[in-house]
Amino acid sequence: MSATRWKCVCAYDGASFAGWQSQAGGMAIQDVIEARLAAVFKTPLRIHGSGRTDAGVHARGQVFHFDAAWPHGTAKLLLALNATLPPALQIKSVRAVGADFHARFRATGKRYDYYLYLGDADPFTRPYCWCVYRPLDVPAMQAAAGALTGTHDFRAFTALNGPEREDTVRELRKLAVVRRGRRIQITAEAGGFMYKMVRSLTGTLVAVGEGRLAVEDVRKLLASTVRTPRVQTAPAQGLFLTKVFY
Repeated sequence: MSATRWKCVCAYDGASFAGWQSQAGGMAIQDVIEARLAAVFKTPLRIHGSGRTDAGVHARGQVFHFDAAWPHGTAKLLLALNATLPPALQIKSVRAVGADFHARFRATGKRYDYYLYLGDADPFTRPYCWCVYRPLDVPAMQAAAGALTGTHDFRAFTALNGPEREDTVRELRKLAVVRRGRRIQITAEAGGFMYKMVRSLTGTLVAVGEGRLAVEDVRKLLASTVRTPRVQTAPAQGLFLTKVFY
């Protein structure tokens, strides 16, 4: 029986793992999934994700693919994959796709959501948000988000260090700030994001909300293409990879 390419969508609580990418010790999400695949298929298998998430970052819609022959139907494959995964990790869906599908290279965009809480959140909310104890000027944050939206060189808002050759121009299709009571949701959509870019954008918007940066300061930081200490990286626990677009 020939191998099939399988597209999988998974969700995880990032606090339980050492990030997505495989590493020594086997506590990355990739390591855990590959160990389960090896148990199901009785052979080592490599998965290919849509991208990496750092330690502490969560996902509702991370995508990966792998190749394997499976004669028992998609529903049974999903049950087999989830059978002994830790509670903090779930394969949400599995489906057969064409051999030309690639979780990373076929992706056309990603959506991340970052959650803020004004004040001290309860124990069930605190692990999945950034608690901010100073009042935030949400209209100012929304104005700053508008200044950042569009196609720009975002080097000032990434944690890249040194003479990296990576192209730092990105089309930020959406950067929205919505408040509901004490909760604030920041949504970012782009064709792709750089290392810690969403967390850097979030930290900058919070600085604007707290009055430490003005909207004009944000425009100047963007135009400078230089990372400075004025750009704060938001904590990992508030960030979710929500959806990968194809």
